[in-house]
Amino acid sequence: MIVFPERAVKPFTGGGGVPGEALKNHSPSISGDATFMPRSNKLRLLITILAAFSSFASARDAALSALQGQVPSADSASRTETLLSSADEVLAEMSHITGLAVKAPLKKQIVSRPEIEKYLLENLHAEYADEEIHAQEALLKALGLVSPEFDLEMFVISFYTEQAAGVYDPRRKVMLIADWLEPDLQRLVFAHELTHALQDQNFDIMRFLHGARSNQDATAARQAVAEGYATAAMMQSMLGGIDLSHMPSLEPLLAGVVGKQMEEFPAFTNAPFFFRLQALFPYTRGMSFIQAGLARGGWKKMSELFEHPPSSTKEIFEPQFYFDGKPLPEISLPRPPALESVAGLQLLEENVMGQLGYYSLLGQLISESEAKQVAPGWLADRYILFEYEGAALPRYALVARTRWASPESALAFFRAYHTILGRKYPGLTPDSRSTAGLYVGTATNGTVILLRRGDEVLWAEGIPAAKTGAMQAWLSAM
Repeated sequence: MIVFPERAVKPFTGGGGVPGEALKNHSPSISGDATFMPRSNKLRLLITILAAFSSFASARDAALSALQGQVPSADSASRTETLLSSADEVLAEMSHITGLAVKAPLKKQIVSRPEIEKYLLENLHAEYADEEIHAQEALLKALGLVSPEFDLEMFVISFYTEQAAGVYDPRRKVMLIADWLEPDLQRLVFAHELTHALQDQNFDIMRFLHGARSNQDATAARQAVAEGYATAAMMQSMLGGIDLSHMPSLEPLLAGVVGKQMEEFPAFTNAPFFFRLQALFPYTRGMSFIQAGLARGGWKKMSELFEHPPSSTKEIFEPQFYFDGKPLPEISLPRPPALESVAGLQLLEENVMGQLGYYSLLGQLISESEAKQVAPGWLADRYILFEYEGAALPRYALVARTRWASPESALAFFRAYHTILGRKYPGLTPDSRSTAGLYVGTATNGTVILLRRGDEVLWAEGIPAAKTGAMQAWLSAM
């Protein structure tokens, strides 16, 4: 499943506005000791903060324009000096909040919007080789998440650049400061991005993010740690002396605020469900994960995440799996012998989708309600993707093995994926081998086999008819 490059989405730098009158109408003063603040008051305070945050995050918001008119404009040299000194001040503040030491002077560069967009495009191509982009595009098509004509690279470029704002560049170790942002928004960007600078100085953020590159689910979990940590630190900066660990979970409200802001961006708004979910996941769910960790040991304990990170998105969705040390199983999926001699069939990728991947799949192809019910039962998976070379239209063979929390959870997914198969292949017809726990059908691109066995569900798609029996026997014997 897609793992967005670092900086692929910037939910805290775009427009939108306050999401609804419920947020606009709350404006209690921020005072008192948060430790003893009643939970209801904390919720009202949180709503107020998020309302303010959402307002600040709109550089084109009318209220912000009015505020700008009340403040005398500074000349260019003075503005540059102010930006540079402000970055240093915020870096020191974020160091104080997180306990991460400032180990080197901060390099800073003030850049224009075209320069930021140029950096983002260069970073995209530095992150992914052409063959990686092709493999991920092929997986999306094989799963039925995008059309056969979909161009992943062009989509990500559009998605990637429409939200351009200031960013910390870990390759050059420099903070790229956007020269067009208003002061309030600039400070929010600094709080988030300079936390990444501290992560980099203390843990080598590129090494951390690429430390599990062969496992997409583990990579997504690491990205959620880095982005969730920076987002939580930014929120702690906004809260001042009120301890974030004593607040109720911010994730539901933050998701609503961010989602409302992102409506301004056409590429995001028009993206399929799974793109939008996976783009926001590191920020919203990642921050919720960090908040759960802060309640268990504060910022000092959170530093341990960069040495011993979670290995799956399930641990981000359900933090108790990580913080309580609950083990998750690992499963293997060897390459099927039945496909070794198929003419023109080339191996593209072997990887893990994880709970995030299956949530995305179920959410887009059935409903998010179904995803919320079924995906939490995920425990482990592996898939292998093959491509038929020379086909007039993209054609793939997909083999997968999944393990679920119980036979009942496996049955729920078996039924859900059977529904997905029927929607992917309108002409799919079962044959006489199908039973209550086995579905064998014929589609336009080949045979489909879906098998449930105890707490596992296995399947294969795009299998040549002549290989159906061998593939079914191989899946059953696994």
